Amino acid sequence: MSYPFPEPVVIDATVFTELPEVFRRRNTSSYWAERNRRGAAVDCFLEGPSFDRDGNLYFVDIPFGRIFRAEPDGVISQIAEYDGQPNGLKIHQDGRIFIADFQNGIMLLDPATGAVTPALRDAESEGFKGCNDLHFDRNGVLYFTDQGQTGLQDPTGRVFRWNPDSGELRCLIDKVPSPNGLVLDLAEHVLYLAVTRANAVWRLPLSPSNRVVKAGLFLQFSGGRAGPDGLALTDAGGVVVCQTGMGLVWVHDALGRPIAVVRSPRGLGTTNCAFGGPDNRTLYITESDTGTILKAEFAPELGIKGHAMYSGHGV
Repeated sequence: MSYPFPEPVVIDATVFTELPEVFRRRNTSSYWAERNRRGAAVDCFLEGPSFDRDGNLYFVDIPFGRIFRAEPDGVISQIAEYDGQPNGLKIHQDGRIFIADFQNGIMLLDPATGAVTPALRDAESEGFKGCNDLHFDRNGVLYFTDQGQTGLQDPTGRVFRWNPDSGELRCLIDKVPSPNGLVLDLAEHVLYLAVTRANAVWRLPLSPSNRVVKAGLFLQFSGGRAGPDGLALTDAGGVVVCQTGMGLVWVHDALGRPIAVVRSPRGLGTTNCAFGGPDNRTLYITESDTGTILKAEFAPELGIKGHAMYSGHGV
């Protein structure tokens, strides 16, 4: 059988760094593990990788409310610990760090002091279901997902657009079975959305008035124990999808055709990713099953590198 496009290049990731034993919460229960892992032991669950302008990689630990930073050489230090469940993390151009917190809403981290304070607790006094991930547009407007425990049994997850400067908050869509990672296209006319429990990535066109119109299915996956999680964008407008529960990260072109697939050498929990390294050609991946940060380097001939982020990283 012939296909209308070449088979994707297979790339085996390597370990960049892993959470040191000193930071592992072994034999320590957490409310998150009790509710999400039926009480099974979880010493960490890593998510939300994002680079600052100095090449440091920030990431979160959901069960224990911690924020970590890995230096370019892989040395990890703890930046903050607070009463929350941090899931997504993105960095503002001015250095502030915004966190999508399942328990508390949108939070703000001061990386210099480690202080974590509320930025947006609710939507007009209505509590969020459970914020998951977030993404800045080029003007500093924040898009974030409100996932909670939604799924095929309850397709009421939401996506919000929030301007931290003006305070304007708008719900873009409210009928999603588990909205997760999200990223805008190069023109910022389309929002790509990982819909984990539907095992899919949706394409949400935005009208000039910033309404979602003609929402549709962009990519459909199958198998695994979960589905698409974190997303990233290539410099050519392609969509990178972490297929957690399969130990894979798929790189697509702008039309959704798979051009490369990265395989985890550790567990299957490839939850999220961020481009970094020289010329933005290295993909860093949180592997949550083992508390590991993986990396996959793309050779120049593949033409794969990350799109520059609002924070200024990768410019």
